[in-house]
Amino acid sequence: MKKQGFNPYLPSWEYIPDGEPHVFDGRVYVFGSHDRFGGHTYCPNDYVCWSAPVDNLSDWRYEGVIYARTDDPANKDGDMLLFAPDVTRGADGRYYLYYVLDQLPVISVAVCDTPAGRYQFYGYVHHPDGSRLGEREGDAPQFDPGVLFEGNAVYLYTGFCPPADTNRRGSMVTVLEPDMLTVRTEPVTVAPSAPYAAGTGFADFPFFEASSIRKAGNTYYFIYSPISNHELCYARSSSPLGPFTFAGVIISNSDLHIDTYKPADQPMFYGGNNHGSIEKINGQWYIFYHRHTNGTNFSRQGCLEPVRILPDGAIPQVELTSCGGNGGPLKGAGEYPAHIACNLFCRHPAVTTGSPGDWMDCRFPRITQDAPDGQEGFAHIANLRDGAVAGFKYFDCRGVRRVCVKVRGNAGAYQLRTQWDGEAIGEIPVGHANEWKTFQAEIAVPDGVQALYFTYRGPGISNLASFSLETE
Repeated sequence: MKKQGFNPYLPSWEYIPDGEPHVFDGRVYVFGSHDRFGGHTYCPNDYVCWSAPVDNLSDWRYEGVIYARTDDPANKDGDMLLFAPDVTRGADGRYYLYYVLDQLPVISVAVCDTPAGRYQFYGYVHHPDGSRLGEREGDAPQFDPGVLFEGNAVYLYTGFCPPADTNRRGSMVTVLEPDMLTVRTEPVTVAPSAPYAAGTGFADFPFFEASSIRKAGNTYYFIYSPISNHELCYARSSSPLGPFTFAGVIISNSDLHIDTYKPADQPMFYGGNNHGSIEKINGQWYIFYHRHTNGTNFSRQGCLEPVRILPDGAIPQVELTSCGGNGGPLKGAGEYPAHIACNLFCRHPAVTTGSPGDWMDCRFPRITQDAPDGQEGFAHIANLRDGAVAGFKYFDCRGVRRVCVKVRGNAGAYQLRTQWDGEAIGEIPVGHANEWKTFQAEIAVPDGVQALYFTYRGPGISNLASFSLETE
């Protein structure tokens, strides 16, 4: 039987944020930065790549390390970090990896004959006089490149704009020569930063970071993260050089603005910075984004959701789900890992788990793992206290009569709902368990496509590894 597609779409022990998906020759490749479980900062690991056939987004293959931190000649000691990259195919058919080291204001480029082979350092983006873009007087620092090769030119989008920094005007596009390195035209602003957004369509969602570019039909879509941080927004233009018109929010990793199943201003997951893009895969467009785990900003995982591009070019905002790459709801039978929760919250509403000083706040539940970084294992939801909720969407339920939970921790009970604020349809008492133990109850889940919300009730702390839906 074909595997089902979950969110996150990669194994629970893999942490690939900032995902840039690209389809090359019948496979989709995801290029991103590489977080470390339990890490103390963003992006400390080497670049790796995962790919999948375009007709099966549940069948992801590990392609291995494609570029190491020490492969850049400026980083032989490996002290600098590899921030979010992007890849495009050049006129010569080779693949070009654009990236930034965290302590340098310039764009580095590496090249490979295949999408997911081992890339070799190629050079730095530079002006015709040889000076590196980002270092010449008057240049803005370069950050988070998004690239598009089209018409014998490279369109390079970059920028990082803290809200109060008047020296950085927004995301910029620079046109490069077909050598993939040399500046042809100087940078121009395509999306304004907060100090310059007043009176524009970007006023409510000024540019912060995460520039990305895609083309659909004759329209160019600029994807970015605004200063509120948790959204991915988009703007449209008939030219890669703009002007771009702000068009809306595609996704929020807190599910803000969505009002179809809860109030629009209510967060349903602990979000944080966001970075990703759209890609058409086997006839369907998807948004790739990332979520935050382990109660910190530094262990981010890639997720995806199908999106629609309407006849007028608009992309309606989509909600977070557990089944983004599945092509529809998950089967309402069998065992499901807890780490695919798309909603996670407690009695204390919060868009994020707080500022860096609040990491691991004892109030908040979190997705975590017992194994060290890079070791295969499984993740679970930790620190569920009285009233904490883990939500999973969606399941095609038919004849579910029994529900099980695999837990460890204090005694209590798990109430099951099909709406986050609805009446409980049943309850599963759980005993104290120092090791993972399964408890069950006879609960009839209504037939149809359902969301499942598990609320822990008890005086202590519970951890959830998985749940099972059983039919007669």
